[in-house]
Amino acid sequence: MTSDGRDGAAASGRDETPLERADRLWSEMLQEVRVAQTGAQILFGFLISVAFTPRFAALPDFDRNLYVATVLLGAVATGSLIAPVAFHRFLAGHGMKPELIHIAARLIATGLVTLALTITAALLLLLRTATGNPTAAWILSGVVLAWFTTAWLVLPEIVLRRRSGTRPRPRAGGPPEGGPDRHRS
Repeated sequence: MTSDGRDGAAASGRDETPLERADRLWSEMLQEVRVAQTGAQILFGFLISVAFTPRFAALPDFDRNLYVATVLLGAVATGSLIAPVAFHRFLAGHGMKPELIHIAARLIATGLVTLALTITAALLLLLRTATGNPTAAWILSGVVLAWFTTAWLVLPEIVLRRRSGTRPRPRAGGPPEGGPDRHRS
């Protein structure tokens, strides 16, 4: 820590105080979550409307149960991605931004996982209905889930391992390496 209270250079490669770092991380997290949050809300809205279509009554039991599971996943995804805003509203002004960042990062991760599952389940339901080929629907939906897993989890992990040469470790006072503070711009 320098004489002016700045220790951010060691933690993030920047000359910023812990509070400045928390403000930056929070802003970055909000920008990141806006994309996923909007997509989850739109998908959830469409999912809700499906039950009110004439064709819904003709769905077999499996597809109705899949629909219910998909809507529940969509609700969890939407709620998880909106939750950081509620946390911020309740905790603002209490000097808890670093804690908020940790909680928000976990909520966003939960939201992204459940969003991927929601999209996969919705795709499965759609493909089962549209193609009439349950086997193809499962295979194609599995491929999409594998893509989400690769693009959202595996590739970032590979990049972090190449950068550090080891598995990322949580840092004291900040999110885990590769969490919301992964941008060094």
